[in-house]
Amino acid sequence: MDVTEIEVPFRDWTTWARITEPEQPVPGALPIVLLHGGPGMAHDYIRNLAALSKTGRRVIHYDQLGCGRSTHLPDAPREFWTPELFVEEFENLVTHLGLERYHVAGQSWGGMLGSEIAVRRPAGLASLGILNSPASMELWVAGANRLRDDLPAETREALERHEADGTIDDPEYLAAVDVYYRRHVCRMDPYPADFIDSVAQMEAEPTVYHTMNGVNEFFVTGTMAGWSVIDRLPQVAVPTLVLAGEFDEATPEVWQPFVDLIPDVQTHVEPDASHCSHLEHPQAILEVLAAFLAEHD
Repeated sequence: MDVTEIEVPFRDWTTWARITEPEQPVPGALPIVLLHGGPGMAHDYIRNLAALSKTGRRVIHYDQLGCGRSTHLPDAPREFWTPELFVEEFENLVTHLGLERYHVAGQSWGGMLGSEIAVRRPAGLASLGILNSPASMELWVAGANRLRDDLPAETREALERHEADGTIDDPEYLAAVDVYYRRHVCRMDPYPADFIDSVAQMEAEPTVYHTMNGVNEFFVTGTMAGWSVIDRLPQVAVPTLVLAGEFDEATPEVWQPFVDLIPDVQTHVEPDASHCSHLEHPQAILEVLAAFLAEHD
């Protein structure tokens, strides 16, 4: 695979991107732009999806503004960090790369961003992949609370006590959060290196994640707390794949609105997988994605 790293000017800043070219390009195979999660987790943990280049298409990863190798803005005001900012950044990247037709797939927050892009009906969009993502944060929090109810009693007690006391940096609280993560975020032990890299860079400079989401996956206090795309989903005009894991923190109720309201949609639930389905079952997820992309080139 031929891999190129570039820096794309965006307003006064820089978006870092990684382009993987196929060894054997397939005529008509459209490029795919991949959107990482977080917000603010950088692309590392979805790096293995570069293997989609084996289907004869270009694969484009990038680190969204505020994280990874793109410009960091730790002093930007809270109101700066909006979905509209990241839609604009995406549009700027597509224009810079001269992409006339392309697929988009986003994981977790990346799927939320993908839906924000799709409802605007960009002319070049051929299909949308929504991987392990919610249609609203209200649904996300409700789903997370339901999953928390199934945690061991001592884990639930530690979460509730430290959240009430404001001691969410206590090692006991962090250990309780990890119990949830290992059930519903990534069920691999040990965690894979790409996942660890994304978490490490986010923890080193957590501006975007803490501002938009909050301190962790189920204690949502950020600017996205009231976010929803549900009422706009009928505006999605491209074929859409909705994918989740059997034990995903993105529970069925959080992605069901995509299925109910997007006109052309198909679903896949990966057995015995959680939020990072693409890391837990890489070959199976790559096959699902490759078949979907080929169908809609």
